[in-house]
Amino acid sequence: MESVIAISHIKKTYIMGSVEINALVDVTLEIFKNQYVAIMGPSGSGKSTLMNIIGCLDTPSDGDYILNGVNVSKMNDAELAYTRNHEIGFVFQTFNLLPRITALENVAMPLIYSGYSYNKRMERAEEVLTSVGLADRMHHKPNELSGGQRQRVAIARALVNNPSIILADEPTGNLDTKTSYEIMALFDDLHKNGQTIILVTHEEDIAKYAHSIIRLRDGVVESVKENAEKRISGV
Repeated sequence: MESVIAISHIKKTYIMGSVEINALVDVTLEIFKNQYVAIMGPSGSGKSTLMNIIGCLDTPSDGDYILNGVNVSKMNDAELAYTRNHEIGFVFQTFNLLPRITALENVAMPLIYSGYSYNKRMERAEEVLTSVGLADRMHHKPNELSGGQRQRVAIARALVNNPSIILADEPTGNLDTKTSYEIMALFDDLHKNGQTIILVTHEEDIAKYAHSIIRLRDGVVESVKENAEKRISGV
Protein backbone atom coordinates (compact mmCIF):
# COMPACT_ATOMS: atom_id res chain seq x y z
CA MET A 1 0.00 0.00 0.00
CA GLU A 2 1.08 3.54 -0.76
CA SER A 3 1.91 5.62 2.33
CA VAL A 4 0.48 9.16 2.43
CA ILE A 5 1.56 10.03 5.98
CA ALA A 6 4.53 8.60 7.88
CA ILE A 7 5.05 10.06 11.35
CA SER A 8 8.15 8.95 13.22
CA HIS A 9 8.82 9.68 16.92
CA ILE A 10 6.99 13.01 16.84
CA LYS A 11 7.23 15.09 20.00
CA LYS A 12 5.61 18.45 20.77
CA THR A 13 6.53 20.52 23.81
CA TYR A 14 5.02 23.87 24.76
CA ILE A 15 6.68 26.28 27.18
CA MET A 16 4.12 28.09 29.33
CA GLY A 17 6.12 30.50 31.47
CA SER A 18 8.43 28.29 33.48
CA VAL A 19 6.33 25.17 32.86
CA GLU A 20 7.08 22.64 30.11
CA ILE A 21 4.02 20.83 28.72
CA ASN A 22 4.57 17.66 26.68
CA ALA A 23 1.51 17.56 24.41
CA LEU A 24 2.98 14.73 22.31
CA VAL A 25 5.58 12.51 23.97
CA ASP A 26 6.44 10.01 21.21
CA VAL A 27 4.04 9.30 18.35
CA THR A 28 4.80 6.99 15.43
CA LEU A 29 2.13 6.03 12.90
CA GLU A 30 1.51 5.50 9.21
CA ILE A 31 -1.59 6.31 7.16
CA PHE A 32 -2.03 4.88 3.68
CA LYS A 33 -3.70 6.13 0.53
CA ASN A 34 -7.51 5.68 0.65
CA GLN A 35 -7.42 4.78 4.35
CA TYR A 36 -10.24 6.07 6.59
CA VAL A 37 -8.88 6.73 10.07
CA ALA A 38 -10.41 8.14 13.25
CA ILE A 39 -8.18 9.71 15.91
CA MET A 40 -9.69 9.57 19.39
CA GLY A 41 -8.63 10.37 22.92
CA PRO A 42 -9.76 12.17 26.08
CA SER A 43 -9.17 15.87 26.63
CA GLY A 44 -5.43 16.47 27.01
CA SER A 45 -4.49 13.28 25.14
CA GLY A 46 -2.73 15.19 22.35
CA LYS A 47 -5.23 14.58 19.54
CA SER A 48 -5.68 18.29 18.72
CA THR A 49 -1.90 18.79 18.68
CA LEU A 50 -1.47 15.77 16.41
CA MET A 51 -4.22 17.08 14.12
CA ASN A 52 -2.49 20.47 13.91
CA ILE A 53 0.81 18.82 12.98
CA ILE A 54 -0.82 16.52 10.38
CA GLY A 55 -2.62 19.58 8.97
CA CYS A 56 0.63 21.58 8.76
CA LEU A 57 -0.80 24.16 11.17
CA ASP A 58 2.07 23.46 13.58
CA THR A 59 5.48 21.81 13.51
CA PRO A 60 6.82 19.16 15.91
CA SER A 61 9.52 19.87 18.47
CA ASP A 62 11.25 16.67 17.40
CA GLY A 63 10.73 13.75 15.02
CA ASP A 64 9.79 13.53 11.35
CA TYR A 65 6.52 13.96 9.47
CA ILE A 66 6.63 12.74 5.87
CA LEU A 67 3.65 13.75 3.72
CA ASN A 68 3.62 12.18 0.25
CA GLY A 69 7.36 11.58 0.42
CA VAL A 70 8.23 15.12 1.58
CA ASN A 71 9.49 15.90 5.10
CA VAL A 72 7.22 18.74 6.25
CA SER A 73 8.41 18.73 9.87
CA LYS A 74 11.24 21.17 9.08
CA MET A 75 9.35 23.50 6.72
CA ASN A 76 9.11 27.25 7.24
CA ASP A 77 5.76 29.07 7.46
CA ALA A 78 5.54 29.83 3.73
CA GLU A 79 6.27 26.21 2.79
CA LEU A 80 3.72 24.96 5.33
CA ALA A 81 1.07 27.33 3.92
CA TYR A 82 1.68 26.07 0.39
CA THR A 83 1.48 22.44 1.55
CA ARG A 84 -1.73 23.11 3.51
CA ASN A 85 -3.42 24.62 0.48
CA HIS A 86 -2.39 21.92 -1.98
CA GLU A 87 -2.26 18.70 0.05
CA ILE A 88 -4.87 19.01 2.81
CA GLY A 89 -8.61 19.69 2.80
CA PHE A 90 -9.93 20.87 6.16
CA VAL A 91 -13.43 20.32 7.53
CA PHE A 92 -14.16 22.00 10.86
CA GLN A 93 -16.90 21.65 13.47
CA THR A 94 -17.82 25.33 13.06
CA PHE A 95 -17.82 25.22 9.21
CA ASN A 96 -15.57 28.36 8.97
CA LEU A 97 -17.50 29.79 6.00
CA LEU A 98 -17.35 33.49 5.04
CA PRO A 99 -20.88 34.81 5.76
CA ARG A 100 -21.13 37.55 3.13
CA ILE A 101 -20.38 35.47 0.05
CA THR A 102 -22.25 32.59 -1.58
CA ALA A 103 -21.60 28.88 -1.15
CA LEU A 104 -20.06 28.87 -4.64
CA GLU A 105 -17.67 31.71 -3.78
CA ASN A 106 -16.73 30.07 -0.45
CA VAL A 107 -15.83 26.83 -2.22
CA ALA A 108 -13.84 28.65 -4.92
CA MET A 109 -11.72 30.59 -2.39
CA PRO A 110 -8.81 28.09 -2.03
CA LEU A 111 -8.34 28.10 -5.81
CA ILE A 112 -7.36 31.79 -5.78
CA TYR A 113 -4.03 30.79 -4.21
CA SER A 114 -3.53 28.09 -6.85
CA GLY A 115 -3.51 30.52 -9.75
CA TYR A 116 -6.82 29.46 -11.35
CA SER A 117 -8.68 31.99 -13.51
CA TYR A 118 -12.06 33.23 -12.24
CA ASN A 119 -13.99 31.09 -14.74
CA LYS A 120 -11.97 27.96 -13.90
CA ARG A 121 -12.50 28.58 -10.16
CA MET A 122 -16.27 28.85 -10.60
CA GLU A 123 -16.41 25.83 -12.88
CA ARG A 124 -14.50 23.65 -10.40
CA ALA A 125 -16.52 24.95 -7.42
CA GLU A 126 -19.80 24.15 -9.23
CA GLU A 127 -18.56 20.66 -10.00
CA VAL A 128 -17.65 19.92 -6.37
CA LEU A 129 -20.83 21.45 -4.90
CA THR A 130 -22.87 19.29 -7.28
CA SER A 131 -20.95 16.21 -6.11
CA VAL A 132 -21.98 16.87 -2.48
CA GLY A 133 -25.65 17.36 -3.39
CA LEU A 134 -25.87 21.17 -3.39
CA ALA A 135 -26.37 21.98 -7.08
CA ASP A 136 -29.55 23.90 -6.20
CA ARG A 137 -28.08 25.86 -3.26
CA MET A 138 -24.75 27.12 -4.58
CA HIS A 139 -25.87 30.76 -4.93
CA HIS A 140 -27.14 30.94 -1.34
CA LYS A 141 -25.16 32.56 1.48
CA PRO A 142 -24.32 30.47 4.59
CA ASN A 143 -27.10 32.03 6.71
CA GLU A 144 -29.61 30.84 4.09
CA LEU A 145 -28.49 27.22 4.51
CA SER A 146 -29.17 24.59 7.18
CA GLY A 147 -26.33 23.30 9.37
CA GLY A 148 -26.02 20.16 7.28
CA GLN A 149 -25.93 22.16 4.05
CA ARG A 150 -23.24 24.44 5.51
CA GLN A 151 -21.13 21.43 6.37
CA ARG A 152 -21.57 20.12 2.82
CA VAL A 153 -20.27 23.47 1.56
CA ALA A 154 -17.29 23.10 3.90
CA ILE A 155 -16.65 19.58 2.59
CA ALA A 156 -16.87 20.83 -1.00
CA ARG A 157 -14.35 23.57 -0.16
CA ALA A 158 -12.05 20.92 1.33
CA LEU A 159 -12.28 18.87 -1.88
CA VAL A 160 -11.88 21.68 -4.41
CA ASN A 161 -8.07 21.47 -4.66
CA ASN A 162 -8.01 17.64 -5.01
CA PRO A 163 -6.12 17.24 -1.72
CA SER A 164 -4.13 14.18 -0.68
CA ILE A 165 -6.08 13.95 2.58
CA ILE A 166 -9.30 15.26 4.09
CA LEU A 167 -8.75 16.24 7.73
CA ALA A 168 -12.07 16.53 9.56
CA ASP A 169 -12.13 17.94 13.10
CA GLU A 170 -15.36 16.99 14.93
CA PRO A 171 -17.30 17.49 11.66
CA THR A 172 -20.67 16.60 13.23
CA GLY A 173 -20.19 18.49 16.50
CA ASN A 174 -22.72 21.21 15.62
CA LEU A 175 -25.26 18.97 13.89
CA ASP A 176 -28.31 17.03 15.07
CA THR A 177 -28.21 13.23 14.98
CA LYS A 178 -30.02 12.74 11.65
CA THR A 179 -27.87 15.35 9.88
CA SER A 180 -24.71 13.89 11.47
CA TYR A 181 -25.47 10.51 9.90
CA GLU A 182 -26.09 12.16 6.52
CA ILE A 183 -22.71 13.91 6.68
CA MET A 184 -20.97 10.69 7.71
CA ALA A 185 -22.65 8.90 4.79
CA LEU A 186 -21.13 11.57 2.53
CA PHE A 187 -17.67 10.84 4.01
CA ASP A 188 -18.30 7.15 3.28
CA ASP A 189 -19.02 8.03 -0.35
CA LEU A 190 -15.84 10.13 -0.58
CA HIS A 191 -13.83 7.23 0.81
CA LYS A 192 -15.37 4.81 -1.68
CA ASN A 193 -14.26 7.21 -4.43
CA GLY A 194 -10.65 6.97 -3.28
CA GLN A 195 -10.30 9.82 -0.78
CA THR A 196 -7.99 9.44 2.24
CA ILE A 197 -9.87 10.65 5.34
CA ILE A 198 -8.60 11.43 8.84
CA LEU A 199 -11.38 12.10 11.32
CA VAL A 200 -10.74 13.63 14.75
CA THR A 201 -13.63 12.96 17.12
CA HIS A 202 -14.54 12.16 20.72
CA GLU A 203 -17.79 10.44 19.70
CA GLU A 204 -17.65 6.65 19.53
CA ASP A 205 -20.63 6.36 17.16
CA ILE A 206 -18.94 8.74 14.70
CA ALA A 207 -15.55 6.98 14.98
CA LYS A 208 -17.25 3.71 14.00
CA TYR A 209 -17.56 5.02 10.44
CA ALA A 210 -13.77 4.84 10.08
CA HIS A 211 -11.91 1.66 9.13
CA SER A 212 -9.13 2.18 11.70
CA ILE A 213 -9.28 3.87 15.10
CA ILE A 214 -6.13 5.39 16.63
CA ARG A 215 -6.46 6.14 20.35
CA LEU A 216 -4.15 8.61 22.07
CA ARG A 217 -3.54 9.00 25.78
CA ASP A 218 -1.06 11.29 27.52
CA GLY A 219 0.73 12.14 24.29
CA VAL A 220 1.35 8.61 23.05
CA VAL A 221 -0.53 6.15 20.83
CA GLU A 222 -2.42 3.86 23.19
CA SER A 223 -3.82 1.58 20.47
CA VAL A 224 -4.47 1.22 16.75
CA LYS A 225 -7.39 -1.06 15.97
CA GLU A 226 -9.13 -2.08 12.78
CA ASN A 227 -12.89 -1.61 12.76
CA ALA A 228 -13.98 -5.24 12.31
CA GLU A 229 -17.55 -4.20 11.44
CA LYS A 230 -16.34 -2.05 8.52
CA ARG A 231 -13.86 -4.67 7.35
CA ILE A 232 -16.51 -7.38 7.25
CA SER A 233 -19.10 -5.19 5.51
CA GLY A 234 -16.57 -3.84 3.03
CA VAL A 235 -18.11 -0.37 3.39
